[in-house]
Amino acid sequence: MAMVRSATTRRTGHAWRTSSSDRKGRGKRCGTTAAASTVEDATRNHGEAPGGTGRKRSQEQRNGKKETSAGGNGNTHVSYRTVGSGVRLENVALAFKGQPLLRNVSWDVQRGERVGLVGFNGAGKTTQLKIITGEVEPDAGEILKQSKSMKVAYLTQEFEVQPNRTVREEFASVFEVQLNVAEEMENVQKELENATEDMEKMGKLLDRLEELQSKAETVDMYAVDKDIDQMMPQLGFTTEDNNRLVSTFSGGWQMRISLGKILLQKPDLLLLDEPTNHLDLDAVEWLEQFLKQQDVPMVIVSHDREFLDQLCSKIVETERGVTSTYMGNYSDYVRQKQENMSRQEVAYERQQKELDRLREMVSRLSGGGQSGRATAAQKEIDKIVSPENYIEKPWAEKRKSFHFPKIERPGQKVLEISNLTHGYNGNLLFEDAGLLVERGDKVAIIGPNGAGKSTLLRLVLGQEKPVEGRVELGEHNILVNYFVQNQAEYLEPHRTVLETLERAAPDAKMSEIKALLGRFNFKGDSMHKKVEWLSGGEKARLALAKFMLTPATVLILDEPTNHLDIPSKEALEEAVGSFEGSVVVVSHDRYFLKQIANRVIEVNEKQLQDYEGDYDYYLVKNKDAAEKDMERQAIQEEIQKKQTKAKSKVPKVDKKAAKKAKAKAFAAKNQVAKNTKKNAKRWN
Repeated sequence: MAMVRSATTRRTGHAWRTSSSDRKGRGKRCGTTAAASTVEDATRNHGEAPGGTGRKRSQEQRNGKKETSAGGNGNTHVSYRTVGSGVRLENVALAFKGQPLLRNVSWDVQRGERVGLVGFNGAGKTTQLKIITGEVEPDAGEILKQSKSMKVAYLTQEFEVQPNRTVREEFASVFEVQLNVAEEMENVQKELENATEDMEKMGKLLDRLEELQSKAETVDMYAVDKDIDQMMPQLGFTTEDNNRLVSTFSGGWQMRISLGKILLQKPDLLLLDEPTNHLDLDAVEWLEQFLKQQDVPMVIVSHDREFLDQLCSKIVETERGVTSTYMGNYSDYVRQKQENMSRQEVAYERQQKELDRLREMVSRLSGGGQSGRATAAQKEIDKIVSPENYIEKPWAEKRKSFHFPKIERPGQKVLEISNLTHGYNGNLLFEDAGLLVERGDKVAIIGPNGAGKSTLLRLVLGQEKPVEGRVELGEHNILVNYFVQNQAEYLEPHRTVLETLERAAPDAKMSEIKALLGRFNFKGDSMHKKVEWLSGGEKARLALAKFMLTPATVLILDEPTNHLDIPSKEALEEAVGSFEGSVVVVSHDRYFLKQIANRVIEVNEKQLQDYEGDYDYYLVKNKDAAEKDMERQAIQEEIQKKQTKAKSKVPKVDKKAAKKAKAKAFAAKNQVAKNTKKNAKRWN
């Protein structure tokens, strides 16, 4: 029996992964040398369980029925079947180092959908993407795909490209297999020209040429140039960019190259893991519009709430290893979750009151002449507390508000910039620019990458001296707390999480430190982990917690939300919102800026253009930004319309199953309510 086994290959310098199935060798892991950004997961009805576990199927399973190989703990091991559209995960579970990471993961992405995965850092969102690609194999559950040869493209967090290649060479690298075929065909044809007198050699060369031509036709090698020519304008590249080196482009443009390489593969499903990291506003907005024009279904892991609002038609939350699905975008998810929790809380309290009444009745009537009524009441209790009827108390994380340490208020003038001219090597970033920041101002500095935003912060901090003009902080009680982009790199690796905050704020109460760590999801033993063992996201959260314990009258933040999960962003927003001093922040996170800024400064054409209002006011006053925002809203409305239509495209089998389950649940609920009402009349 041939073994079906998923294998994963990575190629250095490319932001993609490939996975394929070994249909031939027993227990042999097969890789592919193709430079492709797709995952081709092929499974067969005949074969052993994925991963080479050696568990044999029953005769019924070998005949093509569902594979459910039970282990010693009674779990169902992962199996692969097909589904009408997209991908579905059913009851997927995974443990990491003996600790459960995923317990009950069930969700799907269908044709026309863009699904956003949300949850704490470390909740298992990226792991779920890797389960879909086949890079990680779960301990239990099923992964159902629309076809055995489904292509899954994976855009990772880092847009890795080869800087020494030209743009066209980088796009063409996707077709490495095809290019190798072309190169060998050219070599064979040259050998044929020199082998006119050696008939035996010529015959072998002709056979090889025929074989290569067959391969070239199979991979459609002749369409490579045409596909690249069509893709480049869609990504914003011109014909003049063909021979430009990749290294000469900004991070936003390199992201376009990586995305183009993936889409050239014509995938059936697109997975995106934090695609907006390190992109400026223009690049993020371009990415939103570009992705909206693609027909391929998508799964997006992102902590950019505005990005999720603009793109997603469905949100899947992972919380304590269990997933919940909400239709709509991120804002819809927040509203629906709150409404669901409120309804569940009411239902829980109502059920608890009924249980208290029944238990009191059992206690009062047992052992007497009305013991029959007590027995009936106990039966009703048993029915209510059964798994199918019992209502769990809604879980909500305990959150304690946290504020920056209070100190004496500063003077009215916090920062003054006048006649600023500054740049490097003759390239001016600012020319005769000016700005005045006063106490209570919370200033958002926006602009494209390379405009000089971070340079401006360094000038304010005195880390650089202006070529001309003045950049001066106020004179009375100005105490600056600076959060740099790579703040996590300055943490001491040998210290624990708790020690890091204790040293940062020796006068702070231990209860306050632990409360703050809890707000950033450091609880229990995780407080005693050494910094060197923390993940990138955990280090980012710890660095921000340390920043929030430092006394200051002026906060200067450079991209503070990079690598933060949404709950950590919300904690920062709350603290900055209640901060009584002044704030100067550089950020590309539009949702964050809308929450905290009361003034927007745009770095534009070497000037500091002052919009004396919040981010919404900036959108009103900035014509280009307002038009982009209106376009996004119009497209979002169109997405919601399509989403409504998409409900009718659900496969008939799925519709029938959902309808049956709904009817069953409704009948069971009515029966419980009926019995409760009936018995209540008898017993009272």
